[in-house]
Amino acid sequence: MNFSSEKAIVRSYQAAFDESQASDVKEVIESYITDNAKVYAWYPFDSCTTPAQLVQELWVPLKQSFTRMKRREDIFMAGENGVGNGKWVMSMGHFAGLFDAPFLNIRSTGKLTFLRYAEFFEVENNKIISHAIFFDLIALMQQVGLKPLPVETGHSFVYPGPCDHNGLLFEDQDPAESKKTIELVEEMVKDLDALNKSGNDNCPPELLAKCWSEDMVWYGPAGIGATYTIERYQQQHMFPFRKGLKDKVFNGHVARFGEGNFACFFGWPNLSNTASGGLFGMPASGIRADMRVVDVYYRKGDKLMENWVLMDVPYWLKQQGLDILTRTTTYS
Repeated sequence: MNFSSEKAIVRSYQAAFDESQASDVKEVIESYITDNAKVYAWYPFDSCTTPAQLVQELWVPLKQSFTRMKRREDIFMAGENGVGNGKWVMSMGHFAGLFDAPFLNIRSTGKLTFLRYAEFFEVENNKIISHAIFFDLIALMQQVGLKPLPVETGHSFVYPGPCDHNGLLFEDQDPAESKKTIELVEEMVKDLDALNKSGNDNCPPELLAKCWSEDMVWYGPAGIGATYTIERYQQQHMFPFRKGLKDKVFNGHVARFGEGNFACFFGWPNLSNTASGGLFGMPASGIRADMRVVDVYYRKGDKLMENWVLMDVPYWLKQQGLDILTRTTTYS
């Protein structure tokens, strides 16, 4: 498959968006995104159902808060949606700028600050017809000195891009390599789904080693953090996560695709579960909650080497009765 035209549309949009100011970002959005585009925005912007609402509630305030905001992109890729229709483009990295005014009541510092993001675009007839946007808000809170959650099992920091610095796929990639990557990711997803259904929260490392390198790096959302190697991944994320949740169900993905040595997906929601105690410092509850998750993968050789994860943690916590955004005001 050829995705050059879809990539060109998104790159043109990114360039125009990145150069825009709060006063003209609306014009950029209207030029590239259809008025009735499907919108997937993380909490608290998940009430936005149109691009126009996103402009008013998200993009204008963000550009007013971050002076001279620049996109520092680590991965750019495209593919045919393997779980639905259409051609999609994904961009992941950080928006960097001077945090000069509060954003969502998160206190500003006047200093260089990185806001981790992942965006998905469905492109059809030279227009963006679906747009998903995720930010790691808790990572932003941590950078300004707020501690809205208990100590992480992993460790959060400003995450790097791929270890081989090869994530910007502006040119189309070998279809055979793309197929190899997405098939490996789908095998891994099936293994985890089977694990959910089995109820086994202490799987042996050999199960992960089928798809993962022993030197895997898992760049998890702030509140959980990053881990390195299969052994530490299990200790610092997999076991606490699985034991902290019960009745786990995989709901599927909105988009899942691969290109070259990279693959990605997001769900709306990916998972449903009930807190059994411990995760993010929350007690056990009888509350059924959904998780919206982005995963981006790098395959090196025959194994998955790196995985960047963004999770709408504030949305999951809100369903459990905790509005994490109120803590930013409390701690300010």
